[in-house]
Parts: sequence; C-alpha cells; structure tokens
Amino acid sequence: MKITHFPNQDVDTIYYKIKDYLEGCAKYTYGRFTAQDIKNNIKNNSHQQLWIAHKEDKIYGFVVTQPTQYPQKKVLDMVFTGGIELELWKEDMLKTIQGFAKSTGCEVIESQGRKGWGKVFKEDGFESRFMFYELPVEEIV
Repeated sequence: MKITHFPNQDVDTIYYKIKDYLEGCAKYTYGRFTAQDIKNNIKNNSHQQLWIAHKEDKIYGFVVTQPTQYPQKKVLDMVFTGGIELELWKEDMLKTIQGFAKSTGCEVIESQGRKGWGKVFKEDGFESRFMFYELPVEEIV
C-alpha cells in the first residue's frame, strides 16, 4: 500500500475518487460539515495535509491532518479519516503521518471519534458523539 501526501491545491482532481469517503466522514460531524466543506477546507487551508492510501489507481482511504499548537505542546491532529479496508493501510498511514509529525515538531498525534462518554453524561442531557484519542509520536515506529 502506498501513502501519498496529495497537494491541497489539486484536491479537485481527486475529489470524485474520495467523495464517498468524505461523505462518510461528514455524516459523523452531525451537521458541522458536508463532503464539499471538507474538500474546500483541504483546498483552502495551507495548514492541512491530505494523505491518500492507494494501490495503483485504487484509493482505499485518506486522512486529513493539521498541526495544532497548544500552549504546552504541538500535536498533529487527524481531522478526518475515511475509507475502506482499513486493515490494509492503517499501519502504513500511521507510520507516514508519524514521520511527518516528528519532522514538524509534533509530540503526539490526536484524533476525535464516536462513542464512549455517553453513559457518563446521559443524565445531564449530553449526547455521545465523539471520543478523543491520543497517540504519542514516539510509540509507533
């Protein structure tokens, strides 16, 4: 599996191949983003990176990353992830973005996702929509 850092300004040329994956991600933003919004953010945000997992002409998935500087540490945020057959490309993707994270001075890779805290906050009226994950950069090599 090959992982390619795809140029932001060229996202229109690949959009039709990843549109279904972007729509899958948009579904779980609960109205915050559409697939078009995600594409436009990639295209217009020089701080984001688009990573494509592919074998020949078939695209298996993608990750959008963005370095984030907190007051005490810099992290690489996995903003969106989508695709099929994750087991075929997850390891290569993580190694690739970990290398990028390290080269840009990030200490960890972080992401948000569904599930988990719903039970804790259910009585307060919160709806469980996301979970926060963090991976120290040094741990995947």
